[in-house]
Amino acid sequence: MILFFGTRPGKSTLKDLPHTSCPFCRQIGTLTVSQTSNYAHLFWIKLFKITSHVVAECEHCKRVYYKEEFTQEMLKAIDE
Repeated sequence: MILFFGTRPGKSTLKDLPHTSCPFCRQIGTLTVSQTSNYAHLFWIKLFKITSHVVAECEHCKRVYYKEEFTQEMLKAIDE
């Protein structure tokens, strides 16, 4: 019997932060947050989430912020 077990990324979700300013270039409304999760699967059926990655990118200066670098303003806007 052959078992197909492994990991694969799930769908990415994008969310714009329209009223939040970039900490680097100070432009308002240019941040986009992307969230991607990795799942364990058996026969291509998702079983459980292994990891989750959250990143924000400024469309103006192209700076990327990881979850540890988020400001309080960014965290508050994501929760809304």
